[in-house]
Amino acid sequence: MARRIKILTLMIVSGVGAVALVSGQATPQAQALVAQAQSITASEKRQGAEVHPKLLEEFGGAYQVAQTPYVVQVGKGIAVQSGLGNARDDFTVTLLNSPVNNAFAIPGGYVYVTRQLMALMNDEAELAGVLGHEVGHVAARHSEKRQRASQRNSIIGLLGQIGAAVLLGDGAAGALGQQVFGTGTQLLTLKYSRRQEEEADDLGVRYLSSAGYDPRALSSMLASLAGQQAIDSRAQGSDARSVPEWASTHPDPARRVSRAATLAARFSGTQRNRDVFLSRLDGLLYGDDPKQGMVQGREFLHPDLGLKFAVPQGYAMQNGTSSVSITGQSSQAQFSMAAYSGDLTRYVDQAFRAVGGNQQLNYGQIQRTTVNGLPAAFATARVTSNRQTVDVTIFAYSFANNRAYHFTAVTPAGQSGVFTPMYQSVRRLSGTEAAGIRPRRVRVVTVARGDSVQSLAARMAYDDLKVERFVALNGLTANAALAPGQKVKIVTY
Repeated sequence: MARRIKILTLMIVSGVGAVALVSGQATPQAQALVAQAQSITASEKRQGAEVHPKLLEEFGGAYQVAQTPYVVQVGKGIAVQSGLGNARDDFTVTLLNSPVNNAFAIPGGYVYVTRQLMALMNDEAELAGVLGHEVGHVAARHSEKRQRASQRNSIIGLLGQIGAAVLLGDGAAGALGQQVFGTGTQLLTLKYSRRQEEEADDLGVRYLSSAGYDPRALSSMLASLAGQQAIDSRAQGSDARSVPEWASTHPDPARRVSRAATLAARFSGTQRNRDVFLSRLDGLLYGDDPKQGMVQGREFLHPDLGLKFAVPQGYAMQNGTSSVSITGQSSQAQFSMAAYSGDLTRYVDQAFRAVGGNQQLNYGQIQRTTVNGLPAAFATARVTSNRQTVDVTIFAYSFANNRAYHFTAVTPAGQSGVFTPMYQSVRRLSGTEAAGIRPRRVRVVTVARGDSVQSLAARMAYDDLKVERFVALNGLTANAALAPGQKVKIVTY
């Protein structure tokens, strides 16, 4: 969560796309898709250019570091394989400063990969395979097709004209919660059909081969992702981070591993560029950026803003540039900020107006209180939308230097108290606590004689699942034999 925060109410589409191949040849349907995708239209470019800055704000911004030109170079090189007009110039490739394993594309040739997903890769071919998969979505116009389907099935409700993407939960608050605030990645990405995902994998393999890369790279990347997904699922019991990784919008990586490997056997190519990739990867930020706040267990801590809070047991957090989203089975919340004049009552009223849009929400009386020495104010509105009755709560806090922050929460009617412990947990971060927050980084190390998976995993900057994390990070197995001189990745402070 950056220093300036706002609730985003936008819908874009993203994903991965390609054409189905049989025995190394495209099916008639796949050939038709490619034939239709020979150029990026002016309309698509305008649409992408409009959404691009909003997406950057939501996903941590463009990550301008030493690795950035390398990612752009690889991405534009693989985009050329699509045959989309002047692809090297028409495609915009962005490395995002996001701690989420994700990659996606939007119309107009905009392709994105997060630094977190890049850290999971082990060579340049895997990077090219992921970016090629996304280029395939652009080439096959999957975004436009899913957007049309979403618009036909969207929930247009009381709290704004936000197109529905992925609902935030199966409970009564799910649909309304989607309209109020979304949850970062889940709001900004749409799930594609299995057929479209397979088309995307096929195109990614095809592009890899035509560029001279080992076509098996997409399969090995998917295998690493499946392993990381399993670790994230296990860690959720102790870490309140949600798992909106690449697998969320590009589902079932485990099943896709064997399919992509089978397809790759029909194509040629050997280039992996492992040493070059690892040399460029060394030093990459891993996990949360302290400048945007850190998720540690069930706590969110922001050293620059000087605050912290804790979410209830069983709830997950996703830290974005503009807000922190909190999700559970039937309730959701978002922590953000807005302009503050010094009047906390007015601040709460303005927050309700921002949520309601053109609809006035009847929240009754705004109550004042103090939370851990912080002046606070809150109110709850009972709202009926889509035949569901929910409570919408705004709980705001006044900090020093004329700053204020607030939770926007949506819960089933009568259950707003589920977030009371969270509201009461907000407090100032001490100087000692702020100083103790350190970023993690990927370090590439050389295996020495006597090193093992277990000994190197012990150096990982985590308290749990050290071996499992090391294995997934390096695309290995737990009983893998490491050779002296071999390069591997670890995560350190």
